[in-house]
Amino acid sequence: MGTKVNSLNAGTNLVSIGGLQVFRNPIGIKVETKGLDGKKGWNGMLEEEMREISCAIRNKDEVDYLRLGGKALKLNKFLAIGGPVLTGLAALGSAFVGSPNHGSWEVVLGVVAGALASVVNTIEHGGQVGMVFEMYRSNAGFFKLMEESIESNLIGKDMETRENGELFEMKVALQLGRSLSQLRDLANSSSGNAEEEIEEFASKLF
Repeated sequence: MGTKVNSLNAGTNLVSIGGLQVFRNPIGIKVETKGLDGKKGWNGMLEEEMREISCAIRNKDEVDYLRLGGKALKLNKFLAIGGPVLTGLAALGSAFVGSPNHGSWEVVLGVVAGALASVVNTIEHGGQVGMVFEMYRSNAGFFKLMEESIESNLIGKDMETRENGELFEMKVALQLGRSLSQLRDLANSSSGNAEEEIEEFASKLF
């Protein structure tokens, strides 16, 4: 179109084109940092895309990690209670070993309870069930933070208080482990299945 490039900073890849400052990243994607219309890269299509991404994060990723975290917490509580109880039963059974007034069931109780206590403690500590719960809870918090970040940018009516739209879209894509085209495809598929359950998770990282 005959646009003249006024200056180029090779160190920062910052290009001045027609009075606009444009960032050229190493993979060749150009991101306009400030547009002439003052909307900072936002438009109706991008806002709708971010709404769909926020909805997918809330309905799939966040819900799934909260569900998994709840299961891990219940398992951890069960193991934390079951281990000491079985250990106590094993000690109680062993106390009656050799007593002439009791039969052999005390020995069986002590052996079985002791074996089960070892298994439970191995699963609890060796399997790091508590750490798994913390991981799920941390991931759910990460997606909640992403959702709130998207919503805060969409709620803000003053464009000057928003992040740059194109940079924000790229940041969301990187946080979800997607390319820009994959992010837009996800938004399109989510909007097309508004009345159906979304099959695909927003994040491809974890």
